[in-house]
Amino acid sequence: MHPSSFPRGIFSAQWIPTDAQGRVDRTALAAHLDFEKKAGVRGVLALGSTGEFPFFTLEERKQVLATVVELAGPMTVYANLTDIRPQAAVELGKFAKGLGVSAIALMPPVFYPVSQADMLAYFLHIAERVDLPVMLYNFPELTGKRIDLPTIAAFADRAAMVAIKQSGKEFAYHHDLVALGREKGFAVMSGADTRLTEAFGIGVSGCIGGLVNLVPEWMVEIHRAATASPAGEAPVAAAAMREVGRIIDQLAFPANIAAGLEARGFLPGAAKNVLSEESRGLHRKIVAELVALFRNHGLALAPSAAA
Repeated sequence: MHPSSFPRGIFSAQWIPTDAQGRVDRTALAAHLDFEKKAGVRGVLALGSTGEFPFFTLEERKQVLATVVELAGPMTVYANLTDIRPQAAVELGKFAKGLGVSAIALMPPVFYPVSQADMLAYFLHIAERVDLPVMLYNFPELTGKRIDLPTIAAFADRAAMVAIKQSGKEFAYHHDLVALGREKGFAVMSGADTRLTEAFGIGVSGCIGGLVNLVPEWMVEIHRAATASPAGEAPVAAAAMREVGRIIDQLAFPANIAAGLEARGFLPGAAKNVLSEESRGLHRKIVAELVALFRNHGLALAPSAAA
């Protein structure tokens, strides 16, 4: 594929606020997407891990995706189709294509063991039937499966692969992925929100991160510095991102993103999972600590957080 079609810059791994019945809070989502646009975010990944896609039925995922596409323009929208049921992924993919999304994302199917050969077959099966550019999505801590380099190379040889999103603890894997991307012609998008300066130094094209929902300004600043001529750094923003990471990691992902959104003044919506009193206490602690950090750095808070 032509490099001009590759994702670049800062993308939001989009949070989806819903009510207690699981319906999208359109007003809250619109306000948040508008905030991201103004901050310079280039695109969104809808229904990714930050978007909590496993909590939605197939029909709910269609409704979420349609709402995101409607509200996100002119930002680029990628749609994660991942499902243990290939037919459901294909159905959602054809729906996404009808909405005009730029590309689809695919993680390995979860729960059951999957060989690398069968993982490749799963990716190709969906890609061939949906007929849209594909971003593979590697997050072994969530799926229980790593997408290995030979699998990625074989997929890139046989499908319209535009990128791979690398998330999780294996930061060093970025090096191999960037080298393979240069050979096979695809971009690498990092999920290492708090290590962006390092990631851009390796040669990744951009970031698709959960923390973009909270502090897109800092992440856009880091990207702009890294891609300037000559390339530079944004040390204040990078240090602030590390502090955000330290605070927010007190609570498990993705519930911690809800706390961060609340701290910034946005409505995260009803929790989609059952949370303990311990987790609710950590949520409140994170909100208080992040509000103090944001105020210290002069980030504007919405009225609900600034009170």
